[in-house]
Amino acid sequence: MKLHADPLTTLNTVTAYGPGFIEINNVRHGTSLRLTPDQAPVEWGIGGFDSLGASDFDLLLGERPEIVLLGTGARQRFPHPRLYASLSRAHVGVEVMDTRAACRTYNILVAEGRRVLAALLLDS
Repeated sequence: MKLHADPLTTLNTVTAYGPGFIEINNVRHGTSLRLTPDQAPVEWGIGGFDSLGASDFDLLLGERPEIVLLGTGARQRFPHPRLYASLSRAHVGVEVMDTRAACRTYNILVAEGRRVLAALLLDS
């Protein structure tokens, strides 16, 4: 699916996504990513949903998000709450959805000026 970005913004937005890729500002990425509005996308070295650990969520705190969108691949899967307990303790909201929905929701929250972090898993 192709998304259209507002050309007047310098913020990171998802411009397309599909099987095996996420496109940020018209640049295609073939790995799982951590994405914030104002910093370059960072490869999220996760082996997949089943390999998620608490340290993977602890790492997200360094970006100081108000909300984390966890895109879990082609289907929505919920991690155990103990894995993201550090985010909850820091009063960071966590929303879990499939990666396609996380991409769409991320763009909406960026447009609203929210401090969002998208942690997007690609299916391998």
